[in-house]
Amino acid sequence: MINPFPYKLYLVITEEACLHDHFLKVAEQAVKGGVDLVQLREKETSTTAFQQKAFQLKEILDRYNVPLIINDNLEVAKKVEAFGVHVGRSDLPPTQILQKWKNINCLGYSIEYENQLYTKETEAADYLGISPVFKTPTKTDTITEWGLSGVRHIRSITQKPLVAIGLMKVENAQKVIKAGANCLAVVSAICASKNPAKAAEQLRNEIEKV
Repeated sequence: MINPFPYKLYLVITEEACLHDHFLKVAEQAVKGGVDLVQLREKETSTTAFQQKAFQLKEILDRYNVPLIINDNLEVAKKVEAFGVHVGRSDLPPTQILQKWKNINCLGYSIEYENQLYTKETEAADYLGISPVFKTPTKTDTITEWGLSGVRHIRSITQKPLVAIGLMKVENAQKVIKAGANCLAVVSAICASKNPAKAAEQLRNEIEKV
């Protein structure tokens, strides 16, 4: 049986988060280091600008056969023929996305409080983002800081793939995977690094040890 979610290291990238180089170069270096799924997150830009960035990023990712996920913009995702979309509790609900994009490959949904786990929106998602595991400056609008115990609890409730996000780094990567996450989503640990390829490689190595 083919694993529907084989990804282990998930880069969530924004132009703003890339402190030392252009976001396209950061993305490519991260992929070379071991990132196998990339989400473009641009909450503050126009749809036109978002779309342009998405086309540029997808062109690079396609060379490495790495899928592109678009954060909370169905129009952009469909236009650039992205692999999928990721949404949160205040975005367009997963059930509506499925109605508007019948042949979507991958639909992610952020879980920020436990009651979300028992809804039709969670059922509609292909994977669940546990957001955040640990509080982080890159995400300030969240409700629950899940911690390792929260990851274990969610794992006991659902069999869906779990993507952990929120202060993921080399020091805690193994613990989060052991707690039940299938994949780690990273922003600052790669985007803010002066060597994104090395940062990604170190994280991937820790994940693979579990």
